[in-house]
Amino acid sequence: MKFLTKLSVWLLGALLAGALAGAVALLVAWIWLGRDLPPVDRLKDIQLQVPLRIYTHDGRLIGEYGEKRRIPVHIKDVPPLMKQAFIAAEDDRFYEHPGVDWQGVLRAALNLALTGKKSQGASTITMQVAKNFFLSPEKTYTRKLREMFLALKIERELTKDQILELYLNKIYLGHRAYGVGAAAQVYYGTDIGHLTLPQIAMIAGLPKAPSGYNPIVNPERAWIRRNYVLDRMHELGYIDDTTWKAAREAPLTAGLHGPRPEVEAPYIGEMVRREMVERFGERAYTDGLRVVTTLRAPLQVAANEAVRQGLIAYDRRHGWRGAEAHIDLTAQSDEAAWDALLKQRRRVADMRAALVIEVDKDRAVLYLGDGERIELDPDGVRWARRHLDENRLGAEVKGPADVLKPGDLVRVMRMKRSEALPRDRKGRKAEIPPEKDVEIWTLAQVPEVSGALVSLRPADGAVLALVGGYDYYLSKFNRATQAQRQPGSSFKPFIYSAALEKGYTPASIINDAPVVFEDAALEDTWRPENYSGRFYGPTRLRVALMKSRNLVSIRLLRAIGIGYALKYAARFGFDTRRLPHDLSLALGSGTVTPLELARGYSVFANTGYRVDPWFIERIEDSNGRVLFRAEPKVACEGGCVVSEHDSYLLDLAPAQEGGDASAAAPAMDAGEAAGEGEAPAAADGSPEPVAVDEPRRLPPAPRVIPADNAWQIVSMMKDVIRHGTGRRALALGRKDLAGKTGTTNDQKDAWFSGYNPAIVTTVWVGFDRLKPLGSRETGAGAALPIWVAYMRSALAGVPEMEPPMPADMVTVRIDPETGKLAPPEAENAIFETFRARFVPKETAAPVVEPGAGGSSPTSGGGEALPEQLF
Repeated sequence: MKFLTKLSVWLLGALLAGALAGAVALLVAWIWLGRDLPPVDRLKDIQLQVPLRIYTHDGRLIGEYGEKRRIPVHIKDVPPLMKQAFIAAEDDRFYEHPGVDWQGVLRAALNLALTGKKSQGASTITMQVAKNFFLSPEKTYTRKLREMFLALKIERELTKDQILELYLNKIYLGHRAYGVGAAAQVYYGTDIGHLTLPQIAMIAGLPKAPSGYNPIVNPERAWIRRNYVLDRMHELGYIDDTTWKAAREAPLTAGLHGPRPEVEAPYIGEMVRREMVERFGERAYTDGLRVVTTLRAPLQVAANEAVRQGLIAYDRRHGWRGAEAHIDLTAQSDEAAWDALLKQRRRVADMRAALVIEVDKDRAVLYLGDGERIELDPDGVRWARRHLDENRLGAEVKGPADVLKPGDLVRVMRMKRSEALPRDRKGRKAEIPPEKDVEIWTLAQVPEVSGALVSLRPADGAVLALVGGYDYYLSKFNRATQAQRQPGSSFKPFIYSAALEKGYTPASIINDAPVVFEDAALEDTWRPENYSGRFYGPTRLRVALMKSRNLVSIRLLRAIGIGYALKYAARFGFDTRRLPHDLSLALGSGTVTPLELARGYSVFANTGYRVDPWFIERIEDSNGRVLFRAEPKVACEGGCVVSEHDSYLLDLAPAQEGGDASAAAPAMDAGEAAGEGEAPAAADGSPEPVAVDEPRRLPPAPRVIPADNAWQIVSMMKDVIRHGTGRRALALGRKDLAGKTGTTNDQKDAWFSGYNPAIVTTVWVGFDRLKPLGSRETGAGAALPIWVAYMRSALAGVPEMEPPMPADMVTVRIDPETGKLAPPEAENAIFETFRARFVPKETAAPVVEPGAGGSSPTSGGGEALPEQLF
């Protein structure tokens, strides 16, 4: 008995001594390790690594860039079931323990003592926060002690909800998803508020092993883990029997979902990404910066559609080039093999890859993957005459058997029947009753031809829409900003504007007749001609521009001087190093990008100011503070107070009285850039937030041509649309449109640039590797339909706008043959508007013999012109 008593006393003493020793050890560890614990205050202002996100002006996501995908969420927005799922899976005593679950620690210690294995952890959610935010991932007892001490410290300074919010935003959940917000998007393509209970349980099961329990990589293990989380939620009373059973039986619905742009604008997204890296370095990808661009979502959608439909229309006009590939169906006859083949061919825009498995004269059966089959009827393939060259097609197609054979790998897309059928020679769609004009599957092919569209606001140069090609993921080359191509006749308005400044008028007469130039700069005898191959004799400048007469433009350039014309072109922002220093300049043989040409046309649209294109409206940090706001120069004399509509229109109120708007302005440096509201740098090098005040006073853009010059060029280019090569634009039913077609030698480039005071848009069509588009593929035929389709949407709801006529303009009746004042009795007289100092002083004779009027050495404006002009 005494022995047992002594033994009990000894054991009790040993236990107390051990407890005391443990306490002393913990105290020593606390003193030793606690000195180096990081301050918990940092968690209150923690900067999570959040990717760069880019938006349109109207708040639609363009894209996100960064290694880690994270969408921070506030704890108040987290569904209760999601909180309960994570607590059930990771730390069911989270709301009870002080940061360290001593019961769990004892279980882990006992398990270690009995088995020698660290198979049962005791990590709480708070300890995981401590580890993820402050500590390294090494597995040592010292690091574990620091983790425990730091968890206790965190619990004293933060609430449970604050801790849980940090955890739910920081935890890694596989496939580059950090936090529950990103996981909901990655696995289910939605936000946390729309997840079902089985989906929540799936995500809550991932922290333990993001790869091992991943529903994409290991669906069977993921299913087991999900049901374990549901079981724990049921055991803890978070869900009832009925809910638990239904959730356990639910199938797996996870799939990989990339960042989901709301507007397809990858070319502008890449432009912004490069700019952000230049400004912020690698921090651009992690600091949660939010960039708002100048793009308007509806306009960008319309631009994408217009370019794609225009390029498809061109491609179909030039016939079927054949299947992308062919396989032996006898060797690969099962759907699993077909699925593997089709997965190698990504979707291109609206075109899906398809395998032809059956063909007869009336139909073809194609396999799209995952068990889906479709049929093509004869109307779906009638367009597909064999492509022979850019000007010739093979025999007419009567049915699928004329084009396809089993084993062909092709593309298909959905189109209305009227769109799928070939158009007539005038480009008109087939007439089909509305009730029968339904969507059908049609044979398709990825266009070889390329194109670009850029749309600017001429008031300040804001980029409203930009398309750099048919499909960014097919080719990342941005043709809107990088393709340097010959503009052809699209360049003529700049030559005509220069001539107006030399005293010419829209009524000046130039002889459209054959001419041969011996020009050393051209290295050969040059015999230019008009597109039609005909010559039209004495021609007014208005008519010459309207009909795009090449010989008139060349004679005009020779008269005003090549050097003068080059300096004048620089006013519009063109790089004269890329313009020829010879007479071919008149025909647009230099090189420009679509963006540069649109900027040049903006000068005409805004009455004479050069605005520089810009696309970043503002930059915000992760807390919504504005770090930068653009301050573009605006087309307004002396600067303007600017307010913006919900659309892309601007209200420009003069900030002060301006000078004479029609006074000639000196040539300006073409490199002058738009201003920026850049914040001053803070001590750490990051920009301080800037204030955003409305309305804003913005600086003036430089005036580079007089308003009366711009008004006359606009008037002349309106006739291009009313009576000339741009007549297809009449389909828009507006009177305020002006523009110019452009076609280069052998139809290698097709252009249309057009505008009104609200918007300027340039369209280019051509092959990346120079080759002819086809003898009929002019700017009017290939580019203008794209422009019309886009502008129909862009101008919807925008009132017609007519810039006021400058005060020094005078309208008189003239004789259309001579450009002189018309006699009172003339029946064929027309009206023309002149600058007051250039109104014709001579009156035409009452009767004009055929061919007369081209020999006079005067312009009709009262000033002598060089004899060599004629």
